[in-house]
Amino acid sequence: MVRGVQTEVAVIGGGAAGFFSALAAKENYPDAKVVIYEKSKNVLRKVKVSGGGRCNLTNGCASIQELSLAYPRGAKSLKKAFHLFSNRHAMEWFTARGVPLVVQEDNCVFPVSQNSESVIDCFLREAKRLGVEIEVETGIREINRSDEKLELVFIEQDKQSKLFDKVIVATGGSPKRSGLHWLEKLNHKIEDPVPSLYSFNMPSEEISTLMGIVVEKAAVSIQGTRFRSEGPLLITHWGMSGPAILKLSAFGARVLAEMGYVFRIQVNWVDIQNNSDVMEELMRISTDHRNKILANVRPYFLPERLWHFLLAKSDLSFDKKWAELGKKGTNKLVSVLTNDVYSVAGRTSFREEYVTCGGISMECIDAGTMQSKVCKNLYFAGEVMDIDGITGGFNFQAAWTTAFIAGKLQ
Repeated sequence: MVRGVQTEVAVIGGGAAGFFSALAAKENYPDAKVVIYEKSKNVLRKVKVSGGGRCNLTNGCASIQELSLAYPRGAKSLKKAFHLFSNRHAMEWFTARGVPLVVQEDNCVFPVSQNSESVIDCFLREAKRLGVEIEVETGIREINRSDEKLELVFIEQDKQSKLFDKVIVATGGSPKRSGLHWLEKLNHKIEDPVPSLYSFNMPSEEISTLMGIVVEKAAVSIQGTRFRSEGPLLITHWGMSGPAILKLSAFGARVLAEMGYVFRIQVNWVDIQNNSDVMEELMRISTDHRNKILANVRPYFLPERLWHFLLAKSDLSFDKKWAELGKKGTNKLVSVLTNDVYSVAGRTSFREEYVTCGGISMECIDAGTMQSKVCKNLYFAGEVMDIDGITGGFNFQAAWTTAFIAGKLQ
C-alpha cells in the first residue's frame, strides 16, 4: 500500500466470503476504496437460505484439529489458517457486532434470532458504517494484468473496464469448469468441479415409504470404497439424507461422480461395528422378553416403523415370539441391523445451497495470505477455491477464515 495514495480494492462476489473480505479490507485499510461487485440483483442470497433460513454460521467444536477434520478438501491449508481466524474468532466477531449466538447440542452455531436476516442486516450495516461500496448486476468477464494493477473487464457492454490495486475473488463454487475459465486464463490450476453435500436417490427401494423417520446414530459406507460416515440418518420420499449421508457424499464426491451416482451403500442402523455385541443384545432380549412378540420389543430403541420394516425385510413374522427366534432368525436380524444394503441411483441437491468439490487449486494460492502465486495482488476467499466442508457450519467457517486473511491484502 502506498502512503498518501488511495488504494482501490475490488471484491468480486457479494456472498458470505465477499462481504467478510470486503469488511476486513476496509477495517485494515480505512482509507482504501473497497467495492463489492455482485453479478445478480441481490447480495447474500446463499446466506439467506442457509440452514433452512436460520443460517448455521459456524461450528462450536473445541479445537482446530477437530475443526480441520471436517474438510474433505483443503484441510491442510485451513488448519494453518484457523490459527489466524478460527471458529472462536468468528463467534466473537458476530457477537461483537450485534448478532448474539447460540450453540446447539450438535455444536451447530446459529443466531439467537434463528433468522438469517440477522446476519444479512449485520453485514449491510457494517458495510454502510465502514463505507464499503456495493454494485449489483455487475459481472466480471475477465481480469487482465496491467503493470502492478489489475484490470477488471465487466460483462455489461456499457461499463468501462477499471483498474484496481488489489482484487479479491469470492465468487463461490462454480458447478461447471467453464465458470472458472476466466481465472484459468491467468494460469491458475483448476480442479474440476463436482457436486458435494447431497442426498441419495433410491427409486427402487421400498424404504422411501418410511419418509420422515430419523435414526439418530447410524453408520453408512459405500460398497467397494473406503468411505464411511456416522451420524443422524433421515429417510426421505426419494431415499436417504441427513448428516450421515451428506458427510458421505462430501468425502466421496469425486468417486461417486466417477460412478455416475449409481452405487450401493451398507447401512449399520445401530452404529455398532462388532456383530458379536449385537448378537449378545438380541440374545439378552430373547431371554428377558421371551414371551413377547418381535414387533413389540425394538432393539436399540429403533423407530417402530423402521423396526417393522426390517423385520419384514428379514422374512420374520411380527407375531413370532422372541423365544422362538432361534439362531437362524437371530443371524438374520444381526445382518439387517448392521449390514443393510440399498441401491442408489442418482442424487438430490438443493440448488440454492449447493456445495462444490473443486475450484482453484490450493497449489496456486499462498494459504498464509490467500494471494495467488501466479498473479500478484489477486486474492481468493471462500468456495471458489478447492476447499469444502461437511454440513454443520463448516463451509461458512471456511468462508470467514479465508476472507479474513484475504482482507489483510498482504
